[in-house]
Amino acid sequence: MTRTRLAAAAAVTVLLAAAPRAEAADQDFAQIERGRYIAVTADCVACHSAPGGKPYAGGSALQTPFGTLVAPNITPDRETGIGSWTEEDLRRTLQDGVGRGGKRLYPAMPYPAYTKMTDDDIHALWAYLQTLAPVRNQVDVNQLPFPFNVRLVMAGWNLLNFEPGRFKPDPQKSPEWNRGAYLVEALGHCGTCHTPKTMLGADDTGKALQGANLQAWYAPSITADSRKGIGGWTAEQLTAYLKTGANHQSLASGPMAEEIQNSSSRMTDADLSAIAAYLLDGKGSASGQGGGGPAPLAADDARMTAGSAIYTDSCMACHGGDGKGQTFLFPTLAGSGVVQADDPATLIRLVLDGSRAVATDTRPTGPAMPPLGWRLDDAQVAAVVTYIRNSWRNAAAPVGVDDVAKVRRTLAEAQ
Repeated sequence: MTRTRLAAAAAVTVLLAAAPRAEAADQDFAQIERGRYIAVTADCVACHSAPGGKPYAGGSALQTPFGTLVAPNITPDRETGIGSWTEEDLRRTLQDGVGRGGKRLYPAMPYPAYTKMTDDDIHALWAYLQTLAPVRNQVDVNQLPFPFNVRLVMAGWNLLNFEPGRFKPDPQKSPEWNRGAYLVEALGHCGTCHTPKTMLGADDTGKALQGANLQAWYAPSITADSRKGIGGWTAEQLTAYLKTGANHQSLASGPMAEEIQNSSSRMTDADLSAIAAYLLDGKGSASGQGGGGPAPLAADDARMTAGSAIYTDSCMACHGGDGKGQTFLFPTLAGSGVVQADDPATLIRLVLDGSRAVATDTRPTGPAMPPLGWRLDDAQVAAVVTYIRNSWRNAAAPVGVDDVAKVRRTLAEAQ
């Protein structure tokens, strides 16, 4: 064989040997990228990153009715993170609520939702987590008082409140609807914030996604109820809100602003459309159909009269005399589900403490509302919130001074 032929044969051999490795590398990259997207969809960075800290290195405190829990370090550091874990450890954590070494988790880590995750998604997530830079950051996770700090009690809690099992598609629904259901019920764990809790801290599944109080915010109903939920939104309006943080009626602030910034604004349009298809597929409750909502307070009610004067002085310039606000700048108050929610905590908080709306790549301007609590006392805040909740065809229970005082105390304690 000539030297030319030997060189050609050697080159072919090298190419053939390299081809499987190149294909494997492509597959590894695709798996890692899929895992990155799953981490984004699940918004892992929000809980597992402390303000000003390294991403995924833990340290973010979560206040629960039972005490404080702190999110752990999930970077691949062997001593303070998950560097010594196996993929099976991650799977048991997510699907069973049992960490490495048999440590039982608290449902602040939303394993009651993640139990529905597929093994393939967990495999991809594991591949991605292995690519993170290890960060040494020791976290004291369990800061609950006795007896809640005894993890063994979670065995009994799980017997009463936890039903493990994978997501099961509904064969009567479209693939898009089922994808949306998986994103809402499993990966996105929307019910962790938006579903009311029982006395034991479990999701009240009979009231799924109907709204819940969360650290002095009220995560509103995201059901198809047209009065208190999002039943009056179109699919396009809902996807715009999830993608940009703003739509025809609302601006995202508080915990939802963080979710949009870290998660839904970075999701594919197809997945956002799937979420809309799932959430808007409902008839709404009787109150959403005008058959069971409360009657608005009379315009000459003393609380309405006082609230009207405060609104004119402090709110009308931005939100308008008709309560319609300014699209993408000042939220609409008329017909708002947040305004008419059973729990007025969010509206009270916004008046007391103000807020800044989320800024996204699509809508980089994050409008702000100034705090009014420094110059309005509890009675005045109660009056103006009551007025807003019962004007422009809104109808909701009046707000009392005690309701405002409770939110004000919570905000003071958090500082």
